[in-house]
Amino acid sequence: MAEAHQAVAFQFTVTSEGIDLQLSHQALTEIYLSGVRSWKKRIIRLKNSVMTGVYPSSPSSWLFVVIAVLATMYTRSDPSMGLIAKIQEHLPVSQSMSTQCQALVSAVVFSTMLWLLLILTMRLCLKQLLSYHRWMFEQHGKMSNTTKVWVALVRIFSGRKPLLYSYQGSLPNLPVPAIKDTVKRYLESVRPLMDDQKYERMTQLAAEFESSLGNRLQWYLKLKALWASNYVSDWWEQYVYLRGRGPIMVNSNYYGMDFLHVTPTPIQAARAGNTIHGFFLYRRKLNKEELQPLLMRSAVPCCSYQFERMFDTCRIPGTLTDTVQHWQDSDYVAVYHRGRYFRLKVYQAGRLLCPREIEFQIQRILDDPSPPCQGEVYLGAMTAGDRIPWANTRTKYFSSGVNKRSLDCIEKAAFFVTLDDDEQGMMGEDPVASLDRYAKSLLHGKCYDRWFDKSFSVVYFKNGKTGVNGEHSWADAPVLAHLWESTLATDVFQLGYNAEGHCKGDIDSSLLRPQKLEWEIPPECEEQITKSLEVAQALADDLDFHVFVFRDFGKGKIKKCKVSPDAFIQIALQLAYYRYRGTFCLTYEASMTRLFREGRTETVRSCTNETSAFVRALEGGEAADVCRRLFRAASEKHQHLYRMAMTGGGIDRHLFCLYVVSKYLGVESPFLKEVLSEPWRLSTSQTAMQVQMFDLVNHPEYISCGGGFGPVADDGYGVSYSICGENRINFHLSCKHSCPDTDAHEFGAEIQKALHDLLKLLSPHQNESNKTEEKPSEVKKDL
Repeated sequence: MAEAHQAVAFQFTVTSEGIDLQLSHQALTEIYLSGVRSWKKRIIRLKNSVMTGVYPSSPSSWLFVVIAVLATMYTRSDPSMGLIAKIQEHLPVSQSMSTQCQALVSAVVFSTMLWLLLILTMRLCLKQLLSYHRWMFEQHGKMSNTTKVWVALVRIFSGRKPLLYSYQGSLPNLPVPAIKDTVKRYLESVRPLMDDQKYERMTQLAAEFESSLGNRLQWYLKLKALWASNYVSDWWEQYVYLRGRGPIMVNSNYYGMDFLHVTPTPIQAARAGNTIHGFFLYRRKLNKEELQPLLMRSAVPCCSYQFERMFDTCRIPGTLTDTVQHWQDSDYVAVYHRGRYFRLKVYQAGRLLCPREIEFQIQRILDDPSPPCQGEVYLGAMTAGDRIPWANTRTKYFSSGVNKRSLDCIEKAAFFVTLDDDEQGMMGEDPVASLDRYAKSLLHGKCYDRWFDKSFSVVYFKNGKTGVNGEHSWADAPVLAHLWESTLATDVFQLGYNAEGHCKGDIDSSLLRPQKLEWEIPPECEEQITKSLEVAQALADDLDFHVFVFRDFGKGKIKKCKVSPDAFIQIALQLAYYRYRGTFCLTYEASMTRLFREGRTETVRSCTNETSAFVRALEGGEAADVCRRLFRAASEKHQHLYRMAMTGGGIDRHLFCLYVVSKYLGVESPFLKEVLSEPWRLSTSQTAMQVQMFDLVNHPEYISCGGGFGPVADDGYGVSYSICGENRINFHLSCKHSCPDTDAHEFGAEIQKALHDLLKLLSPHQNESNKTEEKPSEVKKDL
């Protein structure tokens, strides 16, 4: 208990000689420095709030306006056209203030009002400029004169050195599409999936909806769009994520992998030391808003609001709906190892521990021989099972006493860390199977050794490999991917390791040991934990996963065919699915809407009339020229749909919100009910890589394998892919063993065949046999 005594700030004892008071100078110093750190953060936040509030101007411009107005008055001109005099008449001043001083104060008040008006005008102008999206529909590499002028104006009105949230007040609101346009696009999207009889029936339902109930529901949506920042995002978070009562493990959470070919150090504690330190460096930049906002075409800003809840956030279970709880600046992480939970502080005396010190603390946890408390080992399974039992159990057994204190410690932590005893990565005699195991481990682990409610959990394996598991409600995958890739880059390119593979730096001998959390879990609670574990284990056992690296070609050869790489892959997926199942299916491709304020995602319905026509022609043995022409039409259609989704012209979020309004009004719509019940048998997403963080030319081995997610439909596939460099595409495929019609490995083989067939069709004269040199399965490097 030495650590507990050191943590007490003062002790006193009442004796016959009086009160014996003993102060702990170390604890008082810690309290003082913690307060200083807290006030520094408040000052930084206040400063950033001012900077963001006056953007695209700057606080110093206020002084310029004041001086300009005073200089004009000095020349005996009145720039206010009498307003300064009016202000002076109504200025509440003391009798002791001279007339000249009153005029000066009035001029400053007028200057401030003029300055604020100019800021508002600039912001409105920027907002109108950012509502222009025609640039996205122009041919790549060819920019019209209108767009050139527009880009110049955007840069003029954007100011200098924007902070992360500077553009938030200038982003346009997501527009509400017209009912007529949405219904028309929907019918077009389902035409290749229905026979004539079903399509005719759906057309009638759509016409009835459009002419009657649709207009009423649309009126409510337009009213919300006028009032709210985004008419979709809050309902999307609430009803798609937080009100789901099934397990979020596999069904909602997703994962990201480590470097594929490089393990920077084989020492588990060292890898944790560097990356945990890197995470907190990133959080420091996030709090100071030093991260650069994402700009498309180096000019068009994307919304950054999802970054706000990245750290110190947890999903809290409820009986009807979950909630997302966010705290401020936790100075510790929660760590799981061999059935025990620990609280690991990463700050001491207001200072962030160096990587070597964090490694030292992690090693202390790894070497700790203490056994778990009764019922502690499988406690994390509650976050992997159904939500209602977890909510009831949390209320009954974790709302007071030692259990509440320990649970609060986990939920309020900056993020969650798992020290896994397994070894993972691409290794051994069967690297393909090892990647499949690696993916499953990151997605669900043992079903009790992750805390799936945390905004993200980091897993460190015994051989130095790592990975991340993300909860989906607070943000979409690209936001967490930005953090993950930034941390990986910091780990290897900035922090590095010494010759023995340990972190760099010195260790403070006064570091307190990590605190082991205590629990008092009764047998009834253990029974519920066991039930949740059974539910989660059944879900994990049913998951079929296949991860493979397609090295035969990448975006380099695809672009030589003058085709969008994303469209190429999406059409290949349609071709593979048609060959495997003999039919087409409703296909979901995720697209962002972050060009709008608080935008999240929209759906690109990749299975189009043009794509199905091409696939049927290719499989029907049509001439190559005909197939190429149909492929070009399918590719252009896909690109058009993707751009429409990004610029607010998608249909699925609009239909979803119409459905929510109908439920609020208590009215039934056969059309909306049928639309929202259609299963997405192909759920796809591209994981974009931040190439600016990694030098893939000189260091091609430092490349991540991307990430993946579980299937959306019981008889469907989840497909995640990342286009890495010029000669590689990574695929993550998931489905369920319980469905006899799906097999991840067989579907993966069909995808590879489809990719080859499409390239052969588009470039018949190119020698496709030039395959990139394969990397060794695993490289151990000490940096």
